Amino acid sequence: MPTKVQVVFYSTYGHVYRMAEAVAQGAREVEGVEVSLFQVPELMPDDILEKIGAKAARKAFAHIPMAEPERLAEADAIIFGTPTRFGNMAAQMRNFLDRTGGLWMKGALIGKVGSVFASTATQHGGQETTITSFHSTLFHHGMIVVGVPYSQQGLVNMSEITGGTPYGATTLAGPDGSRLPSENELAIARFQGRHVAGIAKKLSS
Repeated sequence: MPTKVQVVFYSTYGHVYRMAEAVAQGAREVEGVEVSLFQVPELMPDDILEKIGAKAARKAFAHIPMAEPERLAEADAIIFGTPTRFGNMAAQMRNFLDRTGGLWMKGALIGKVGSVFASTATQHGGQETTITSFHSTLFHHGMIVVGVPYSQQGLVNMSEITGGTPYGATTLAGPDGSRLPSENELAIARFQGRHVAGIAKKLSS
């Protein structure tokens, strides 16, 4: 049986989606791992998405299927991705996680590997607090929380402004959302996918 990894993300303008694709790419590099990519449902109405310029950007990942809480139980590892909202996860991701009470009651996620990646608008806009506060939910579900060890040398890259934390991969979108994930940030995301998938494979064997 293959080790099943789910990458579950919310993205407004596509930055987290690009990171999710990199995470999935890294996970697929581990032999015997099956990777599925899902997005969580949007809560904002279409007219608001249109007004903030997000509706057109979201067409790039409109083909990604919607996540269903019950399907999380099928995975050996779940890697979550979210943009930051004032140092915390986005409301869309919070709403999705709040729908996992039934899984919690059954202990359906206990022992599964959990990991998180994120994006922020600015360099110090909640890169680490978003991920570490997200971890609380994973701990309540009894998951084994995995980050990004410093064997990924991109974490100590001081030659450029870059995201990347030992808690999980991150990217900087810029205050106007014009900055796309850099190669260093994508490399950290790919590493995270490989690292999580490798651990999940060992645990499930």
